[in-house]
Amino acid sequence: MATFLYKLGRSAFRRRRLVALLWVALLAVAGIGAATAPVATSSSFSIPGTEAQRAFDLLEERFPGAGADGATARVVFKAPEGQKMTDPAHKAVVEETVAALKSGSDQIVSVTDPYTGQAVSQNGSTAYVSVAYKVNAMELTDETREALTQAGHNAQGKGLTVEVGGDALQTMPETGSGEIVGVVIAGIVLVLTFGSLVAAGLPLLTAIIGVGIGVSSITALANVLDLGSTTSTLAMMIGLAVGIDYALFIVSRYRAELADGREKEDAAGRAVGTAGSAVVFAGLTVVIALVGLAVVNIPMLTKMGFAAAGTVVIAVLIALTLIPALLGFAGDKVIGRKQRKAAKAGAEADAEAGAEAGAARSTKSEKPNGGTRSTKSEKPNGGTRWARFVIRRPVMVLLIGVLGLGAIALPAASLEMGLPDDGVKPTSTTERRAYDALSDGFGPGFNGPLLVVVDGDKATADSTVSTIKGLEGWAAVTPATPNKAGDAAMITVVPKDRPSSGATETLVHDIRNATGDDVLVTGATAMNIDFSQKMNDALVPYLALVVGLAFLLLTVVFRSILVPLKAALGFLLSVVAALGAVVAVFQWGWLGSLFGVEQTGPIMSMMPIFMVGVVFGLAMDYEVFLVTRMREAYVHGERPGEAIVTGFKHSARVVTAAAVIMIAVFSGFIGMTDQMIKMIGFGLAVAVLFDAFVVRMAIVPAVLALLGHKAWWLPKWLDRILPNVDVEGEGLAKDTPADGAPGSKPDLVKV
Repeated sequence: MATFLYKLGRSAFRRRRLVALLWVALLAVAGIGAATAPVATSSSFSIPGTEAQRAFDLLEERFPGAGADGATARVVFKAPEGQKMTDPAHKAVVEETVAALKSGSDQIVSVTDPYTGQAVSQNGSTAYVSVAYKVNAMELTDETREALTQAGHNAQGKGLTVEVGGDALQTMPETGSGEIVGVVIAGIVLVLTFGSLVAAGLPLLTAIIGVGIGVSSITALANVLDLGSTTSTLAMMIGLAVGIDYALFIVSRYRAELADGREKEDAAGRAVGTAGSAVVFAGLTVVIALVGLAVVNIPMLTKMGFAAAGTVVIAVLIALTLIPALLGFAGDKVIGRKQRKAAKAGAEADAEAGAEAGAARSTKSEKPNGGTRSTKSEKPNGGTRWARFVIRRPVMVLLIGVLGLGAIALPAASLEMGLPDDGVKPTSTTERRAYDALSDGFGPGFNGPLLVVVDGDKATADSTVSTIKGLEGWAAVTPATPNKAGDAAMITVVPKDRPSSGATETLVHDIRNATGDDVLVTGATAMNIDFSQKMNDALVPYLALVVGLAFLLLTVVFRSILVPLKAALGFLLSVVAALGAVVAVFQWGWLGSLFGVEQTGPIMSMMPIFMVGVVFGLAMDYEVFLVTRMREAYVHGERPGEAIVTGFKHSARVVTAAAVIMIAVFSGFIGMTDQMIKMIGFGLAVAVLFDAFVVRMAIVPAVLALLGHKAWWLPKWLDRILPNVDVEGEGLAKDTPADGAPGSKPDLVKV
């Protein structure tokens, strides 16, 4: 593989104009396709195999036009102190609002008058208007949402406190500010890492091009493939992350090859042949993790995974082709100005010194791969010093790292999963104030009523009502409402406790256990419970699939059993520690005010699997790039300890920069008001922090130092079976010219 990628890199470098033109043309085609495609609405959300989904399907069949899975809203009215909502003046305001809502949009199915629908609290202080829509929240038009908020605003100025809640106000969070902050910080980190604006700009430019192609393609195909806006959000997040990482690895290796005296074209080929091999296998691990989301069997997640995986593939192809092409355009500017001046001054000094200086300059020590390296001693960098420290005290570093992450992981044992509702939103939002007003006036369960669907006649429905009233945990049970055919009925059950509580979940299970197969429980609350259960059931199979396939892949890359095993165990440790941190902050409330958490609650159901998929890919990026450099040194004759130091010498700074960039990108989402986005940003940021700086930079070298030669052991029978992909570039020694040979003249000093 290294030889093939070497030739690909040189070819892209030589034909840089053609390669750049092809990528720009592809970006233009994708952009035109996105601009001319019909506006996407939202991917339909379904959870196959769950009772809540079967109930929704039955409702659509037996109650056509009822908008069973449509968006809902509640306009909540609260009278001033000492007054009641039944007062004539207040009643007139409510009736005006009902009329305005009915005429405000053609997407409305029904608007319930609180005075005829028993939606006034017992003390008369609170009333609410229920609004049902034909389509889900993501498919509501801006005009429909505007009509809803305007109706509430008009009533607000007439002596009543009016708040609007429900999922009808739900919109896709604007993530642009977080991404901009991440890109700005990424640029600063890259400039500090490379000391060159050109070198820093290349990873940003290519990552943006890759994300542009990926997201534009998703937008263009959204209606055809039923892709929602959340699909492009995930693709953008992952594409930006790996796009910067992969380009960073290639550019860093190119600069190192130039510093060893390679000609530019040869340096580009070697950078793609070595670091590019690591990029290919790192990309494969990310693709495996994202495509593996299909095991959850939730269509929306499967489409999101495949779309994001496609964006990762684009990022890999750009790193292997567009990066070497742009390096050809960059010339010496890929090296910082100070280094270029130092190189020029050194060349002039050599020319003046004459033959004696030339002889001194030609004193070289042969490298195992056929190249040459100056015998001039180099000052140890931070990565070298850290690696030597770990090698001297591997047991101490290992114990501190494992015990530290283990302690942080302890709260994960108390993980409670669910889908956060309006009760966890900031008190500054109208949704939260509406939630609190309903809880105060009608009880907390009013914010998450259960919908019981009976597949039977009126007698069966009445019997079901009696059975439910015999259970505990409900606050109200409405009479059965039959359909026109009389072969199905709906029953609304209001729990005593809030929607995300354990008591409400118990009530759902009790109803299902006490009634027969012809009675189904659904509604937003029941759907959330079923979704959480499905995600929980899928976690272990998903982990087994992703970690198992990646273990096999890394076994091929490193030709070792223990190194991939160590990589997988280290990843699991960092993910569990990150989940522990998420539980401590968002479920227990520790340091909640620091991160803007106003209300604790269950952890988002998809958080564990989402973290596994995203963080696993990024963790394997760092693992492959760091350890392949160690493997390369070991294969070329260095002792195990020396190989660890060499790997850190060349890779620690790059891996550190990549991790800091990712932490910055994900941390940009912590400041958002949406609780789920905030949770995702925090979880991914701390997971990358733990994995990059504790697992990869501390635990990995400590374990390798303790294992010594055994780390690279592979049974002979397995060695014969596995394909030799030559990630370390050993084959390049035979297929490329050595330093000093024709076509390999040195042109820059060590940087």
